[in-house]
Amino acid sequence: MDAETLLRTDRDHLIHPVSSWRDHEEAGARILRSGKGAWVTDIHGKELLDGFSGLWCVNVGYGCQSVVDAAAEQMARLPYATGYFGFASEAAIELAGRLAARAPGDLNRVFFSQGGSDAVDSALRFIRFYQHARGTPGKRHVIGLSRGYHGSTYTGAGLTALATFHRDANVPLSWQHHIPSPYPYRHAGDGEAATIIAESVASLRQKVEDLGANRVAAFFCEPVQGSGGVIVPPPGWLAAMRRTCTELGILFVADEVITGFGRTGPLFACETEQVVPDMMTVAKGLTSGYAPMGAVFMSEDIYTTIRDHTPAGTPVGHGMTYSAHPVSAAIGLAVLDLYEGGMLDNGLRAGAHLAARLTTMSDHPLIGDVRISGMLAGIELVSDKATKRKPAPDLQLAAKLSKAGYEAGILFRAFGDDIIGLAPPLCCTIEEIDLLCDRLYRVIDDLLPAIR
Repeated sequence: MDAETLLRTDRDHLIHPVSSWRDHEEAGARILRSGKGAWVTDIHGKELLDGFSGLWCVNVGYGCQSVVDAAAEQMARLPYATGYFGFASEAAIELAGRLAARAPGDLNRVFFSQGGSDAVDSALRFIRFYQHARGTPGKRHVIGLSRGYHGSTYTGAGLTALATFHRDANVPLSWQHHIPSPYPYRHAGDGEAATIIAESVASLRQKVEDLGANRVAAFFCEPVQGSGGVIVPPPGWLAAMRRTCTELGILFVADEVITGFGRTGPLFACETEQVVPDMMTVAKGLTSGYAPMGAVFMSEDIYTTIRDHTPAGTPVGHGMTYSAHPVSAAIGLAVLDLYEGGMLDNGLRAGAHLAARLTTMSDHPLIGDVRISGMLAGIELVSDKATKRKPAPDLQLAAKLSKAGYEAGILFRAFGDDIIGLAPPLCCTIEEIDLLCDRLYRVIDDLLPAIR
């Protein structure tokens, strides 16, 4: 199709995720055609430096030939193998083994899903199976964080704490609850790490007490909140929440769909504070976005408890047609080779430079806060730095930022609450990080007359 036909067909037939359908019909799609490294090219030949890795996912960059070759070889040899009826593929078995060997602690068991949302959905089901198996079926309530994001399936959208995912959807469900996020910049008190950690621990304890400890099953959190505005908790927060869950007798579930696979530095963000969750969800960087795949890691205790309390011959009733898909698994193996072959190290170097560059940008009059964790960063814009006043809603800042960024040749996330999200590919060079930051600074600076 030519460009005009593509735009018309998109407008008439393709429903885009998490979008204003009316606005999209008016604006039309930005259609991408190719990608290489940290760059993508649209159908008009415009080159764009991807500062968001697609959707936090293309960690190794576009066009990695070893990944393409692995997918093609697997597709030609065995394009599909069901995981039902005792069947499996070599690639899925090998990937599960390699991931288990790299996962924190005793997260030795891996269930493959098709993405992050259904990984969270799967984790919620496994939690129910586990509580029934251990004789505590009344422990069914789960707690998350305000500004948390855990996918957009029906149950996941309720655990997510963003209004867009709740509107007209009758969620959160009655067993889903939230406590305040550890948000240093918007903290009402002194903003000190110890204070924020103590308040989070107290909030979790209070919520469990209010609900009843015999009714609470689990606490979910992202090590760094992604879609909630790249909220980076203070050091020690994750470990403190893990300890509190253990003391309260509830499961601790780490949602590493965004933070996993080098995004914050190590392969998994939990490693930074030596935290071992009871369950962990991943996706995105698992295949670097080259094919759909997610996973749930579960501890040996959860696995054996469900196994040993399920009658012989009775299936554990959860599965998907494309779980452990062999092509996705082959891609996952090739991507893991890249991480272990130097990509994580490059991400550390690029992330340190990104932090240095963004820190120097924080003097800009519109930048209220810069928060960074590896190759994951958030820039919060304000109209007054002293009062932290947000820009007026009628400015429609997110739309202006997105349009200006595209025109400047960079891609980033423009959140609706005046926050810019960055998640560049781990393959970025220092020069590409500089170019991204230089162009982004100009985009922000050009907004100054409209906001001040």
